[in-house]
Amino acid sequence: MEIAILLFEGFDELDAIGPFEVFENAANAGAECTTTLRALEGTSSVTASHGLEVGVDGVLDEANPDLLLVPGGGWNDRERPGAYREAEREAIPEAVAAQYERGGSVAGVCTGGMLLARAGVLDGRPAVTHASALDDLRATGAEVVDARVVDDGDVLTAGGVTSGLDLAVHVVDREFGSEIAAAVRTEMEYEPQGGVHTT
Repeated sequence: MEIAILLFEGFDELDAIGPFEVFENAANAGAECTTTLRALEGTSSVTASHGLEVGVDGVLDEANPDLLLVPGGGWNDRERPGAYREAEREAIPEAVAAQYERGGSVAGVCTGGMLLARAGVLDGRPAVTHASALDDLRATGAEVVDARVVDDGDVLTAGGVTSGLDLAVHVVDREFGSEIAAAVRTEMEYEPQGGVHTT
């Protein structure tokens, strides 16, 4: 399984790095998955919302992921780089829509879910985002669900920040089995904090 995490200026560090570590630990435990950090444009690094500079593995167009994970960050502070500016710029929503249209799965962590909503992939589907953006999500075509993680098959969303860990552990369990998911939880000393809404 090929997983790409799409980084952009102002993304929230934990939204992306938490799931990355989960997937890497899954691979170390025997899961057949590869995870890369991607940007839309050619760049060697991206600066996250708290100032962490993160290297990227290449541009998204060079990858053919089974799962595209989009972090959030910066939705409510619209004066700074982040998810809101990316939604207005439209390039990430277009990339999400293209991934979905070609049959790939998409996941949004925190306000990354708003970028999925802007792409139109949440229309008529259950979803969640960071608590501070739930009213914005309700204003889209999504059906807002009270859950940390929502699994609607080829579209997954997670609530705020740490719920990205829950989403990633759920994906590992779903795709690679409970034994590998348990190994990841043990390695990271982490237990998901809430149930997963599945359809």
